[in-house]
This record gives sequence, structure tokens and C-alpha cells, in this order.
Amino acid sequence: MITVLVADDQAMIRAGFAALISAQPDLQVVGEAGDGLEAVTAARDLRPDVVLMDVRMPHLDGLEATRRITGAGGSKVLILTTFDIDDYVYAALRGGASGFLLKDAPPADLITAVRVIAAGEALLAPSVTRRLIEEFATRQPIDEREALRLNALTPRELDVLRLVAAGLANAEIAGELTIAEETVKSHVGRIFTKLGLRDRAQAVMLAYESGLVVPGNPSPAARRGSRLRS
Repeated sequence: MITVLVADDQAMIRAGFAALISAQPDLQVVGEAGDGLEAVTAARDLRPDVVLMDVRMPHLDGLEATRRITGAGGSKVLILTTFDIDDYVYAALRGGASGFLLKDAPPADLITAVRVIAAGEALLAPSVTRRLIEEFATRQPIDEREALRLNALTPRELDVLRLVAAGLANAEIAGELTIAEETVKSHVGRIFTKLGLRDRAQAVMLAYESGLVVPGNPSPAARRGSRLRS
């Protein structure tokens, strides 16, 4: 059973998400929060697998709440917002959020996102996530400290990271590099370990911020890829 905490300052939206989640046989809503402070406290006390986090909330915004929750370890955060390009969302991903989804996404997308993030498999989000990361990556120079971190990777691991940032699933990366899917999973795991990354969300951000991937100039493989999931 995957446990979920719903954090949103609008009671009707909380109720809607809670009802949708509770209707699934493998998902359970263990709590609700009306602001960021309540979300942090509830996440600490209830230790849910996934927190659905609104971006803009009173007392403590979703960004700082995400940082505190992910910093404590355990729960993973899925950011929900009405904005497809939002400074808060970008910062929340940098702060440890595992995914990003628009509030008007189809219900099936939300349910799938919760399951995938809870399993720790990957970042799942529509293509707007990559567009959001590209948008903000173009506003800042390459982070030399992030670039130096890539020295820990082998050439093959760098190839895999580029394709992860392009939005390709593990099976697609395997096809692109002509290697087994299990080998791709092993490479991804080593990349996460070497770079101290929690998930694909942080991997994608590092690829852009280090200059490994140039916003707006994807490789042929990147153009074929359209997802940020495995």
C-alpha cells in the first residue's frame, strides 16, 4: 500500500485529490494539509511515501516545505501547480522534489505519477517538465562546480546521462546505445551513486546546469524521446 499526504490550501482541491487517490486499491491517503507548515509536520508524523504538494500556500510555501520534507528523508514530493512555467516549481525540483504535474492533468496521469515516484523508479512528468528546466537553465551560466562533478563519470555513463536528460526511458536508451536494458539500469544507478542524486529529476537538472546538455539543442535521440520516465 502506497501512503499519500495531500497538501493544498484549497479544501475542495484537497478533497478531490483525496477521493481520486482513495479510490485506488493500492493507494491510501493518510493525511491532508492546508499550508506548508502543516505539510512539514504531517510528513514528519505520518511518514507518507508520497506528498502531493501545492506550490503556492500560506505560512510556508511549497518550495520551503519540499526542502524540509526531502531534507528529512523518507517521503518523496510530487509538485502540483496550475502554472506550467513557474520559478517556484523549478526551485522545488532543485530542492529535492521528485516530479512535477499540472493540476489539470488527466486523473490517470496523477495516479501513475504517484505509483512511479513511490517506487523510486524515475521522474514521471509530461514534456512540460523538460521545457521548464530548459527555460530556466537558459537564464543562468553553466555552473562550473556542477560540471566538475561529471568528472566522476565514465564516457558511457555520460552518454546515458545525456539521454536521461533528453527524456528517454531506459528501454529507449538501451536501443539508442545498443546495450541491454538491465545494463542501462546499472549505469543509471551508478550515476546516481557517484553524483549523490536522489532520482531522475535531479539528474536532468544537473545535466542542464553543468552544460552537458544545451537547452534548445537536443540530439537526434532527444528529439525522438518525449518522456521523463523509465
